[in-house]
Amino acid sequence: MKSSDLAFEEHDHAHCSHGLLARAEAIAARQGARFTPVRRRVLEILLEAHRAMGAYEVLERLAAEGFGKQPPVAYRALEFLVDHGFAHRVRRLNAFAACTHPEESHAPAFLICRACGAVAEAPAPALRAALEAEAAPLGFVVERCTIEALGLCPSCAAATPCA
Repeated sequence: MKSSDLAFEEHDHAHCSHGLLARAEAIAARQGARFTPVRRRVLEILLEAHRAMGAYEVLERLAAEGFGKQPPVAYRALEFLVDHGFAHRVRRLNAFAACTHPEESHAPAFLICRACGAVAEAPAPALRAALEAEAAPLGFVVERCTIEALGLCPSCAAATPCA
């Protein structure tokens, strides 16, 4: 099973989260980046469920756990995670999701379930290549691209009667 499938499939989520957290800590250590307790906790919070979370939702969790209640606490930690490739910003939701492919060069496509809010990060190199091919004749060089698709996950699609 690919990691992009995990948001929509039954799996050992604790194992999934623990593995990604350990990988992020190792990457941060190699990069010489400080993985502070707040940054670590924010990543743990993002890894708790395969969905995107808003900064204020993360901040509420941090405040309840004694990490501070000022917005910069959450925003700085989220910025660190995004800058180091441990999380992505899902613009459609104005939220953040843990990266399931840290330190791998990839162009993610986010599959967002409009019913339950699950978010899967799917590798999308073919979509990126198609976009670059369309942009090239215009003289445009794609530096960054994030694709977000809204729809229904398998569980929600099965529960939704056809129109």
